[in-house]
Amino acid sequence: MIELAFLGAAATVTGSKHLVRTSRATVLLECGLFQGHRIEANRRNRSLPIDTTTLDAVVLSHAHLDHSGALPVLAHHGYRGPIYATPATRDLCAPMLEDSASIQLADARHIDRLIARGVDLDPVTPLYDHDDVVAALELMIGLPYHRRQTIAPGVDLTYLDAGHVLGSAIVMLDIEEGGARVRIAFTGDLGRPNMPILRDPEIPQQVEHLIIESTYGDRRHPPIAESQEALAAVVSRTAARGGKLVIPSFALERAQEIIFALGRLRQRGAIPAVPIYVDSPLATKLTDVFRLHPDCYDRETFAQLQTGSLFEFEGLRYVTDVEDSKAIDATPGPAIVIAGSGMCEGGRVLHHLRALISDPSNTVAIVGFQAEHTLGRRIAERRPQVKIFGMMHELHAEVVVFDGFSAHADQLGLIEFCEAVRKRQGASKLREIFLVHGEPAAQTALAAQLAARGFSHVMSPSLGERIELR
Repeated sequence: MIELAFLGAAATVTGSKHLVRTSRATVLLECGLFQGHRIEANRRNRSLPIDTTTLDAVVLSHAHLDHSGALPVLAHHGYRGPIYATPATRDLCAPMLEDSASIQLADARHIDRLIARGVDLDPVTPLYDHDDVVAALELMIGLPYHRRQTIAPGVDLTYLDAGHVLGSAIVMLDIEEGGARVRIAFTGDLGRPNMPILRDPEIPQQVEHLIIESTYGDRRHPPIAESQEALAAVVSRTAARGGKLVIPSFALERAQEIIFALGRLRQRGAIPAVPIYVDSPLATKLTDVFRLHPDCYDRETFAQLQTGSLFEFEGLRYVTDVEDSKAIDATPGPAIVIAGSGMCEGGRVLHHLRALISDPSNTVAIVGFQAEHTLGRRIAERRPQVKIFGMMHELHAEVVVFDGFSAHADQLGLIEFCEAVRKRQGASKLREIFLVHGEPAAQTALAAQLAARGFSHVMSPSLGERIELR
């Protein structure tokens, strides 16, 4: 008997956690933070639905916090087994998890100050601290792509390149159970072909059970070149108004993609020479990790290393000091500010939004997926008012949403991936597809498209659902 339990990222895009259980082993795929309403997120993230004493191993697909961010919680609850990741993912997790702990502490202190001033807010306790982060990092084992490794009795792990973010991986589990051999593939977050910097996603072979993300299962992305030109137009018209362009960005991959795009636009004179600030100590650290892993680059990007740095150009400044960050909003004149977090749920972008969002000369550019009940989603929906640090602010800034920068495969990409997996089965047969990491509308649309193409067993598991593999 092989059982899958879907403990997170089921009918939603956050908090990825999936349990694989056999008669001899229990393996957890991902341990991500749930992002959304503060009260609900706090409840879900504190009470892990996992008995850590039963776990043989944890397998991580990539370093984004909705996939890795609860690893310190797992360590805090007593887990002391191995956590497998690619070397790049392991290197990225160190600054990302430490930054997450620091932001939680800073936000808790800020809310305490607001409460002391009479603002009606509930106090917040950080989910974990530095010691929990260190405990989790000490458990991480780097496993390169294509190297098969036994991780639990009867369970072997192999990583393939997912092409989503630096070090991201498709997880292949070869399981021996009751004298039979079964292969499960889990995409993590699946990337797009022909994107800058990284290689294209690889196609696993002889897969019988596929767990695939469905974030953009109901929509298509415009070409990346089209999005870059649209970004140039937004920069130009915001600068013409004398305003500032705020880009809430995930520190991992999205920040580097935007920096890369702005550098190219600047080089060919497609945007005015306004200051560009990367106001994220985390993005700065992660960009350093990018420099350490050219082994993850595609050939075109690797070749560009011969002519200079990918992430340095005139007018670009990485901001780490808090006072320098505060000075950006107070300095008159146009500028571009890239700041975390990507869904506007924490970090320095909140301070920029609070200062700039009510001025119609400014622009907020949304360049990534915004989960339900996040501030980023409310801004993307152009709500007339949004709450920042417990206070309502009028939204008068221009809001522009770019889907083309997404590092997730769109509906067509997901369908083509499933068809490519089916074509490469050899003697085996793709029996089941499980859609995870997507909102219900996206999953319904993708399931219908897959059914129309002859995929007969496509399921969208609910939160907590347990399924015995056929």
